[in-house]
Amino acid sequence: MIVATTDADGPGRLKVPRGQVTTYQGVPCIFFEHTSSEAFKWSPDLAHWLDQMCGRFDVVDIHAVFSHSSLVAGRSCRHAGVPYVVRPHGSLDPWSLTRKRLQKRLLFWLGARRLLAGAAGIQYTTAEEQRLAETGLPWLSHGFVVPLGVSTEGLSRTPASPASPPYVLTMSRLEAKKGLERLITAFHQATLMGRGADWRLVIAGDGNPNYVRTLKHLAATGTAASRILFPGWVTGAEKARMLRGAALFASPSAQENFGISLVEAMASGVPVMVSRGVNLAPEINSGNAGWIVDPLAPSFSRVLESILGDRPGQAARGKAAARLSGRFGWDQSLDSLVALYQSIHSPRGGGVAA
Repeated sequence: MIVATTDADGPGRLKVPRGQVTTYQGVPCIFFEHTSSEAFKWSPDLAHWLDQMCGRFDVVDIHAVFSHSSLVAGRSCRHAGVPYVVRPHGSLDPWSLTRKRLQKRLLFWLGARRLLAGAAGIQYTTAEEQRLAETGLPWLSHGFVVPLGVSTEGLSRTPASPASPPYVLTMSRLEAKKGLERLITAFHQATLMGRGADWRLVIAGDGNPNYVRTLKHLAATGTAASRILFPGWVTGAEKARMLRGAALFASPSAQENFGISLVEAMASGVPVMVSRGVNLAPEINSGNAGWIVDPLAPSFSRVLESILGDRPGQAARGKAAARLSGRFGWDQSLDSLVALYQSIHSPRGGGVAA
């Protein structure tokens, strides 16, 4: 297996060798320069490599839909007669398709529809992601659900009790679709109702500096100003400590196709509060692992306040969350992924390109 990608790293670039196989974070990779567009990641060098190399692989796994690398990978595979899988990562959700609508219509015309229609399969991370995509785009190729693998090492809560004073944790990229403004506003209001008076809200992550300043201003202009914290981006032991200490994990996103940090929180025995836009919501609901909320409802702050006051419910749902998280380990994910590749395999003696 080899990962072929660009050197894009948000607005910057990864400091990696280009055009040659190297090991990056323990994985064989080959990086190519992206010459323009942070969003589209135009890379003629990667396109040329794909045209030369796709025919040497048995299966190609294409991540994302609306990018230059995805469109040229699909084209190269079709020319070489190599089966490929596409992972849309939530980009085919009806909510997502309404964002930058005209650009996406153009990209569908330029090759995204051919990419999807020509795939041996579309790999979704949840059943809800598949349902939403196929409802809006019924012509899509056959779908498979393979959840993302989540490492749970170091995440088991010891002891099995939250920090004191308790805190609500949210951990993600800080961007508008995450619903953080509504969460901050609801947290301010919940503290006025009494039960949330001793709680903190911890918003871990980073994003566009202007947007982060907007969130911090909103946090500073309410009754809970001194109890809303922004620790920035956290990783490693600090991330695990923060997850283990949380009493509740919140994900009020407008759209979320999976949620790695959400599953990591559940693996730490933390109950979760998620919006219906989080595609794991049906599993969380059926597993009684948390609360499904509507952040747009006028009653959102009252629902949050009720959850903060329900200590027995938090404990019971935290145990259920830990059980549910066992479905998303790497072993299960890898077994499912290998089975998917084998089901569409065309013998060539090459391997898998991702």
